[in-house]
Amino acid sequence: MGSKNKLKKFNENLKFENLFQPERIELIKNHFHLKGSWKDYFNNDHPIILELGCGKGEYTCSLAKKYPNKNFIGFDIKGARIWSGAKQSLQKKLKNTCFIRSQIELLDFFFSENEISEIWITFPDPQIKIQRQKHRLVNLKFLNIYKKIIKPQGIVHLKTDCEFLHGYALGLIDGLKLKIINSNHDIYSNNNAPEDAINIKTHYEKIFLSKNKKITYLSFTLK
Repeated sequence: MGSKNKLKKFNENLKFENLFQPERIELIKNHFHLKGSWKDYFNNDHPIILELGCGKGEYTCSLAKKYPNKNFIGFDIKGARIWSGAKQSLQKKLKNTCFIRSQIELLDFFFSENEISEIWITFPDPQIKIQRQKHRLVNLKFLNIYKKIIKPQGIVHLKTDCEFLHGYALGLIDGLKLKIINSNHDIYSNNNAPEDAINIKTHYEKIFLSKNKKITYLSFTLK
């Protein structure tokens, strides 16, 4: 039943006008048609906010509804998950959203220099094992990719239940001498936590909170 349901979602993904999922080889060989021209898709030049590892697209859709004068793009490789966000944004007629299904290491094939205003990384796999650190979404390789596409004062937000990942990111930021805007080890017991960090709860966040896990938040600039 599960595999049939996934197949149904994959087939629906092919029909969604707000979901892009080019093949890796095609993307690398050919120029993605909206790279540097996302304003043509959204029909405006409003700031673009990117949610990486968007899962079911909770942040993409919720922020899009709250900020109609900004554009939001959810990015994930999991087709069954991204289906939820793409379908929800169509049902709610959120014209300032779309989704991309691809690997995050291919980000700069989709976006030009300084095209993104903010990046949200919400509950990524912490990849705790040392041999898996190359997959952490806040490692040096990925930060350098984000740096290519984000504006000079663009903000990166990291929200996680993993103290290890929060600390790892802090150490990396300190070593690179980047500017920390906000660092919070328990957003639900701190009155200074940003509104957007506490008012939107993802599917996984709700699970973590039910297990009494603390949710951390970190925001910083890359340039």
